[in-house]
Amino acid sequence: MITSVSLSCFQGVAKSLQRACVSRMEPFQCFFPQEIVKNTKTPVFLVNPAYDFWQIQHILAPDASDPYNNWRKCKLNINNCNASQIEILQGFRNSMLKSLHEFQQNKDGGMFINSCFAHCQTWMASTWHSPSSPRINNKTIAESVADWYFDRKVVKEIDCPYPCNPTCHNMDFSGGL
Repeated sequence: MITSVSLSCFQGVAKSLQRACVSRMEPFQCFFPQEIVKNTKTPVFLVNPAYDFWQIQHILAPDASDPYNNWRKCKLNINNCNASQIEILQGFRNSMLKSLHEFQQNKDGGMFINSCFAHCQTWMASTWHSPSSPRINNKTIAESVADWYFDRKVVKEIDCPYPCNPTCHNMDFSGGL
């Protein structure tokens, strides 16, 4: 198990982390995104799906913690989740949004958090900027980033909870089931 002692003493990372963070908490906690953005001076635009399939498959419900495969179908296709699993996914979303609350107050930061079951939406034209791209308030990710980058408007786009957004490209890995 990795502990704060091993991270700070054996690998010496504490001296490379933001001093403001290390002075108020254990060094390993400074690796969490909500702590990194607190002390970042460069303007940042966050793009993330509230139901990031990689996080769900590997962090929320990894195979090792699901020996009876209760989450298998849900992790492969969000449409296969039962009511209890959806409630847990909503809690996962709410936890992420809560951790971003302080960042939302940052006037220089921007965000686009949609309700898609996706991952890495910025490198594919179909999710970045195309006629069928996911949208929040009728804006694609690319349009939202451009509005923020060119100071046309403050962009703090947070989508409604799943399954509200019909523009989402929800991944489906259940082909062989």
